[in-house]
Amino acid sequence: MEFFQFELPNGIRCIHRPSKSMVSYCGLTINTGSRDELPGEHGMAHFLEHAIFKGTRRRKAFQINSRLENLGGELNAFTTKEETVVHATALKRDFAKAAELIADIVFNPTFPQKELNREKEVIFDEINSYKDSPAERIYDDFEDRIFAGSSLGHNILGNKRAVSKYDTSDALHFHRRTYNTDQMVFSSVGAMGIKRFRDVCERSFGSIAANPRSFSREESKENPVFTVSKRHSTFQAHCVLGARAYSNKDPRRLPFALLVNMLGGMSSNSLLNIALREKNGFSYNIEANYTPFSDTGIMSIYFGTDKDKVDFCFELIYNEIKKVILGKITPRQFSRMKKQFIGQLHISMESNEGNMLSAGKSLLVYNKVEETAQIVKRIEKLTLTQLIEVGKEIYQQPLSSLVYQ
Repeated sequence: MEFFQFELPNGIRCIHRPSKSMVSYCGLTINTGSRDELPGEHGMAHFLEHAIFKGTRRRKAFQINSRLENLGGELNAFTTKEETVVHATALKRDFAKAAELIADIVFNPTFPQKELNREKEVIFDEINSYKDSPAERIYDDFEDRIFAGSSLGHNILGNKRAVSKYDTSDALHFHRRTYNTDQMVFSSVGAMGIKRFRDVCERSFGSIAANPRSFSREESKENPVFTVSKRHSTFQAHCVLGARAYSNKDPRRLPFALLVNMLGGMSSNSLLNIALREKNGFSYNIEANYTPFSDTGIMSIYFGTDKDKVDFCFELIYNEIKKVILGKITPRQFSRMKKQFIGQLHISMESNEGNMLSAGKSLLVYNKVEETAQIVKRIEKLTLTQLIEVGKEIYQQPLSSLVYQ
């Protein structure tokens, strides 16, 4: 079934796909993340994601936490560099309650200082947990250097010193400035008709006053290539190699995503996994990643290995990249990799929750949602020449590297 969509007078866009499931999935995707923080607001977007659960004009924190859980459902949220998403899962009969609860915590938070002080300790534990994981920390460190000097260049969690200072007025100010109704999409997948979906949206979100965005994001400047090695007391070396890549509106995004998946995607037959793990036993975990943003993007290759194998691994990675750039991928290999990519897409779309989240972000970023069949057709039309071209453009530029060892 296709998605049905409409826009409320306040600018909030709503999108729904009917399904036969007894479970409803819904979420509000907000075009606000850590890159929208001003100087002195490091970690505020993530802090606010926690803070909206701490009380509203109608509910205390425990009432928010138990509203859906008492019915067998759940309420959750996450923050990225460009989005904040508040989402819920509930039985179809409780969909209206889920939508109303999301609207209440997003638009009516009171940020009581006592609750904020308690939640700061939770965030500090989250920061400590992240610091204990070099495989995660190295990604943020790498992005800090790639995007140095811009709001894309700091981690989402922030630091203890900054977060410890935030109070009710800080949260209210950031909320008023960045939670803009024309930058929001409410998405849903569940067993309900279009009329009921519209009625619930109008009842939950329709009376909210319009709050259009009055600022724009600054573009991040280019930074010099770097090669950095840092001492860390870990059993193995953690390494990242990468550079800037295409934005989420660049037409070269799709062939590049296919190339990244071919090099180091989730499958055990990726080129880098075969070269480093299967043939040589150098690395348990090797992966290639690509994250597009609104004005730029980043690609990276991560691996962990014995400290005396780092140089060997880098050499093997560059050899596999050269195979692509020099056109040594056969048409048969390319055809198989496209089929694999399409298969992974279909499997990912089997998740109703994934469908709901994907639709929300797609409508927010592109003002449309492509059906899976349309995306498949675009993948099928990709050529080996396109793959080689994006490979040359991204991987032939000088690449930066960061090593913890």
